[in-house]
Amino acid sequence: MSCRSEHIWIEPIKGARKTSNFCWAIILFLGSLGFLLVRTSSYLGIVISFYGITGLIISSYLCRTISWNVGSGYDRFGIKDGIVCIFRWGFPRKNRRVFLRFLIKDIQSVRIEVKEGIYARLVLYMDIRGQGAIPLTRTNENFTPREMEQKASELAVSPVKRIFQ
Repeated sequence: MSCRSEHIWIEPIKGARKTSNFCWAIILFLGSLGFLLVRTSSYLGIVISFYGITGLIISSYLCRTISWNVGSGYDRFGIKDGIVCIFRWGFPRKNRRVFLRFLIKDIQSVRIEVKEGIYARLVLYMDIRGQGAIPLTRTNENFTPREMEQKASELAVSPVKRIFQ
């Protein structure tokens, strides 16, 4: 759900708080508890407890990622002032906030990278003069090729076209 007006375009980015992440955290937690319960009645208690402890560690990592909402943020295209701001939340530490700011004139190209194979994916990149390629979509977002093409064409035409008029 993006917010667009004549002077500004804000595209919110969904982070780690997705239904699939919640489901995986619950499945991992319950599965690891199952392994820890089975270890008491098994000859392979050490091996099975290793799986249980590993599952608990991974599920707690996933729960923390969800609670911190890692990867969320927004892309802001200021048509009137000609400034693009990209903001993302990271893991809690010194550089938790990732904030990039540059001029729309510095955008060299908008491109879609297609990786085919078992896990085919589409990623939208924006090439910035002096900063390289910045990904605008997450690799695990399931966009159809048509949706990705629509998003890329809106991004390539709308802000840049209005800036140079």
